[in-house]
Amino acid sequence: MTLNALHRRTFQRGFTLIEIMVVVVIIGILGAIVVPQFMSRPDQAKVTAAKVDIQAIATALEMYRLDNFHYPSTQQGLEALVKRPSGQPAARNWNPQGYLKNLPVDPWSTPYQYLNPGVKSANGGYDLYSLGSDGVVGGEGHAADIGNWGE
Repeated sequence: MTLNALHRRTFQRGFTLIEIMVVVVIIGILGAIVVPQFMSRPDQAKVTAAKVDIQAIATALEMYRLDNFHYPSTQQGLEALVKRPSGQPAARNWNPQGYLKNLPVDPWSTPYQYLNPGVKSANGGYDLYSLGSDGVVGGEGHAADIGNWGE
């Protein structure tokens, strides 16, 4: 094999412009098909994140109830999970470490809502919910309220 033949062979190892353009077109077509299907996923992810937060807060409320024999009142609110509440009912056995490190806000940067006694929860329990993407009571789809009542 001559040096000239070897030199030509090394130049033939790269991709041609047409091959690169075909790959770019294929990637573009796949993007045009796949991306629209995932456009609603951020909303679904936020709804899922809100449900996970509500479960974590509900677990902290259960620990509070086990220590104090009752849930915080609506006036004491979810802040009772972070710092010792004042008012009635008294939190006589409140855990000095608290029940949450800090209060999460929902994925739309709105505080979670808490009512005790609740309106929607079974057996007169508490209502713990997010107002959804629209930030107002009610709504449909991704704007619907997300709560511990299991709807």
